[in-house]
Amino acid sequence: MTRRTFAAALPALAAGPHAEVALITHADGPHLSGYIDGLAKTPEVGNVYLCDPTAATEAAVRKGLGGKLSSVYKSPAALFAAQKPPLALITMEAGLAPPAIHAALDANCHVMAEKPACVRFSDFAPLAAKAKQRNRHLMLALANRVDPVVQEALRIVRSGSIGKIFGCELHIIADQTRLGRPGYHNSWTAKKARAGGGHLIWLGIHWIDLAMYLTGSRIRQVAGFTSNVGGQPLDIEDSAVVAMRFDNGTNGTLTSAYFLDRGYHSFIKIWGSQGWLCVQKHTDNPLEWYTNSEKKIQRYTGPLEPSGYTPFVGHVVRASLGAAPPLTTDDSVLALKAVFAAYRAAESGATQDIS
Repeated sequence: MTRRTFAAALPALAAGPHAEVALITHADGPHLSGYIDGLAKTPEVGNVYLCDPTAATEAAVRKGLGGKLSSVYKSPAALFAAQKPPLALITMEAGLAPPAIHAALDANCHVMAEKPACVRFSDFAPLAAKAKQRNRHLMLALANRVDPVVQEALRIVRSGSIGKIFGCELHIIADQTRLGRPGYHNSWTAKKARAGGGHLIWLGIHWIDLAMYLTGSRIRQVAGFTSNVGGQPLDIEDSAVVAMRFDNGTNGTLTSAYFLDRGYHSFIKIWGSQGWLCVQKHTDNPLEWYTNSEKKIQRYTGPLEPSGYTPFVGHVVRASLGAAPPLTTDDSVLALKAVFAAYRAAESGATQDIS
């Protein structure tokens, strides 16, 4: 796919309607700079209402959004009493997010929440139920879905070029270096009670979601192990291995870990009856595939941008205006169910079913 054809395939930017957005966050709100950038660069965004009980982010939000930042509130209750935005973008510590999501849904907002948005699935399930009851989107920030390379991989799989899916293998590896920093030791992401888990729930969840998104099949069973192989003073895992059985009868594996000194190693390989496909972001060959009919390896030469949280915000805003969402409430639920089932499998030593 060429740069021109990919651009043509993207949804057209709305010329008229604008969405007001509630931005609910606090000091150390994850990926906040990307969300500010997304709100600033998305033309459909109108007024933005900031809620930050810590008041720590106002200066950065005001600098990034300029005139789009309309007013600032100390609590979600105060914000929603004064304003009625159709969308709430919530980026908070996992254990603190559910009450804010409840408040946004009660105010009839669509919600995009930084993952994992909970520390146990039982806290997320009523949020999903409320979103469905109110016919609102509840979207975790699984931004890799809108990456141009992932979109091209999805097109190839859905075209049937590699045939019936046989299986998949995935890994997402980040740096061990961050785990040695005292600042990280004190952060909420390093504490299971506040984050829900370690690498698997923070980064591995992206690849679990992509495994289902690209294969078009949900995960039904998992087995696995988690460890702290680096020996840092943390109560979260820095290494997880998950075996997955999908509802189309196929199997897959995932390694999710902090192993490197810097950067990322990422890999998604899908085998089919008529070929295979391999996504390797952060490399010179981010996507290649082979089909039995062509008898040769083909490589993606299209654009690598836009990717990340900035364009994802644009998709979310347009979903609040009536466009198709980048993922559904059910997609968010399935990703979290798989992660928490993997943790149960590691703790119990038994395969876990996912209903």
